[in-house]
Amino acid sequence: MQAITGKQKEMGKIDETDMKILEELIKDASLSVPKMSKKIKVNSSVLYSRIKRLTRRNLIKRFTVEVNEELLGYNVGALVGANVDARIREKTIEELMKFDDVRDISEVTGRYDIVMRIKAKSLDELHGTVTNKIGQVEGIIRTETFVEMRHRRNQSVYRLP
Repeated sequence: MQAITGKQKEMGKIDETDMKILEELIKDASLSVPKMSKKIKVNSSVLYSRIKRLTRRNLIKRFTVEVNEELLGYNVGALVGANVDARIREKTIEELMKFDDVRDISEVTGRYDIVMRIKAKSLDELHGTVTNKIGQVEGIIRTETFVEMRHRRNQSVYRLP
């Protein structure tokens, strides 16, 4: 018999129906409850209450929109690795998160302390962001920029433990 971890207790029991709901919401969170209920063969009222329960238990954190940034002119993507002064790391990251071009920041192991995902409308704009914004933030020691040639994203797939 497998022991139940603290996270599993907190999350509550998750079954195949919950996993089907998550799978469908990941594909298209705008799918209506009646359409989804037909698709996964679950009564609408049961589906609605399951979604509410998954949200209440914080398994579903939020419902959001994925914007096609290329249609808005953001055609240049880059990853920027940076070394940061450890004494002011949090302050530095907070400052970096204020820039609109910075989409997300990961603290990592290895060659860099952080890696940022950046979107820009042009290479010139990217250059300005890296040199005139990021490079000027207190605590940034060194950066290296990797321009995305092509970006692909996997759709998340989750399995029951």
